[in-house]
Amino acid sequence: MRTHTSQAADRPAAAVIGDDGLDALIRALTEAGRRVLAPTEHAGAITIGDINGLADLPRGRGDVQAPGRYRLTETEDAGWFAHGPTAEGWKRFLYPPEECVWRAEAKGASWREEPTTTDDADSADTLALLGVRACDLAAVAVLDRVLGPEGAADPRYRARRERAVIVAVDCARPGGTCFCASMGTGPGAGDRYDLRLTPLADDPGSRFLVRAGSAAGADLLARLPARPADDAALAAAEATLNAAGQAMGRAMPADAEARLKRNLEHPRWNETAERCLTCGNCTSVCPTCFCSEVEDRSSLDGRRAERWRLWDSCFSVRFSYLHGGSVRESGAARYRQWITHKLAWWHDQFGTSGCVGCGRCITWCPVGIDITEEVAALPATAAAVPA
Repeated sequence: MRTHTSQAADRPAAAVIGDDGLDALIRALTEAGRRVLAPTEHAGAITIGDINGLADLPRGRGDVQAPGRYRLTETEDAGWFAHGPTAEGWKRFLYPPEECVWRAEAKGASWREEPTTTDDADSADTLALLGVRACDLAAVAVLDRVLGPEGAADPRYRARRERAVIVAVDCARPGGTCFCASMGTGPGAGDRYDLRLTPLADDPGSRFLVRAGSAAGADLLARLPARPADDAALAAAEATLNAAGQAMGRAMPADAEARLKRNLEHPRWNETAERCLTCGNCTSVCPTCFCSEVEDRSSLDGRRAERWRLWDSCFSVRFSYLHGGSVRESGAARYRQWITHKLAWWHDQFGTSGCVGCGRCITWCPVGIDITEEVAALPATAAAVPA
């Protein structure tokens, strides 16, 4: 991964930019030949899409998020990044939902392997991710641990990740289902960013405190019209984060891991299953779920064969299929698998939680199941289940 530093030696610790600086940043990324991805408004939601300039960003657009509910609103300050977490995370650009991982074609009596579009770093997209919230930045760190050099070292993920430039934007307005503060993943960005923008409380959404987190970020910052940050700007940035932390719509119990491990046979699982549709929406919008399946495809003439990797969900009956049937046939077993893996067993596997508190699984659940409510409903002092 790219080496990140707190600041570059030849740059001030922080600077302040306005609309002209944000526009210059987008132009600098575009002129460098990067595909710039950022929050955009589409089909009644703030999603992630390609942008070419400042005008492509939604300005003055906020959102109302609640269990099973989402709608866009106008904000009073008419600034940039005035919304909560985007409807989708950034995972699909680094770890696509569908990807060809192997291809071969018949040549006479033999077969010859053909390269795929992501077989090496030189052919990977050069991405610029602009507007990554703290929770989503934490999700990237989780994926790095699972799929990057810290984990299984998936070559396709690693190629995209190492070439990507990440511009984080600290959260000024958490959504109604956000709980990143209780997960220690926000509202301020941690590390692994190239540039970090913090909206200033005295002019929200129009002026930003900017800090570089890598040499690439410092080079970008040097090209922007900016002024050194004074004490007032630093205080305004701190006020933004303090206000956001106090405005969280939810909180995860601090002992979530212990509660889940102690209550594997609790009747709450069956109660939740009566509402759960096992649709897999929560795993689709989760920025850290990485489960996949492999599908082999061939041409009708039998002269071409491909192997594709597809996202999968533990809510699918066939996800746990073994010879003779599925291990987890009931909805209760599948919901328990998802939430306990995310918040409990993930610690055992990767040394961290698999949840970053973005709240998407709550917002986009058709029946409004709240992951924080489900954990809180389990008793903290239940007897441990014997091994």
